[in-house]
Amino acid sequence: MINYNPTDWFTFIFRIHRADTVKKLFPMFIAIALYSCVIAWLELTFIRAQAERDHLKNISAMHGLLGFVISMLLVFRTNTAYDRWWEGRRQWGGLVNSSRNLAMKLKAMLPTGHPAVAWFAHMIPNYAFALKDHLRGEFHPDKLENIAEDELERLGKGIHVPNRMATLIMEKINELHRQQVISGDQLITINAQLESFTDICGACERIKNTPIPFSYSVFLKKFIFFYVMTLPMGYVFGLGYLVVPMVVFIFYVLASLELIAEEIEDPFGKDANDLPTETISANIRRHVQEIMQ
Repeated sequence: MINYNPTDWFTFIFRIHRADTVKKLFPMFIAIALYSCVIAWLELTFIRAQAERDHLKNISAMHGLLGFVISMLLVFRTNTAYDRWWEGRRQWGGLVNSSRNLAMKLKAMLPTGHPAVAWFAHMIPNYAFALKDHLRGEFHPDKLENIAEDELERLGKGIHVPNRMATLIMEKINELHRQQVISGDQLITINAQLESFTDICGACERIKNTPIPFSYSVFLKKFIFFYVMTLPMGYVFGLGYLVVPMVVFIFYVLASLELIAEEIEDPFGKDANDLPTETISANIRRHVQEIMQ
């Protein structure tokens, strides 16, 4: 049974954490509030009488029509970004399972005390750390265990590190097969896990290297900007200076959705809402080494 504390809900609302869009958008809030104040003062001071005689006061009808359009665009944008985030999480979940399965099969196949057991206990988790750094465009040799200095120097020259880790694992398994430590049937049994490593890497690269079309993202930002900038003109006659907080709040909602979608569409970085690939890699190392002990 889950213990729920109602005060946590209210505490979370007023807490500013690292991923909070309020902190990131706060300068824009100030600018939009000042802009809305100026527009409200100009219209209420100089244009009110004219607006009563012409159709200027009906400009809010445009916002009612465009509000539906912008909401549909934001729904599509958010769903597309979340699909990419969730697909990345599925692939890393598959990497966790493949690493565990490969470790359990090798542990059962290899003789007790064989040197290859300790080698695989380090090398299987190395693949997870290599993939994590590869997707971030980084290389941290200190995260790779039991790798020779000449091999680390080679990896630092810009080669595809996950592919190299997978190749080393495959070469080691084939060497054990030639030495008749594992049989041909056992080699076929573990082949699925070996292939899944490269499949997962390819799927993650597809997500990272195929971003949302730039023109679509730019159009949505421009749409939100001009929509918010015209809000004071349409609602000032009905709300007076209350239009200022209203415009700021509407901008907060629309811009936050776009900002969150932009952040999670590449789920392998270091943003607060990205996948915890560092933690997942560490868990893979811990679990694999527990299995191989």
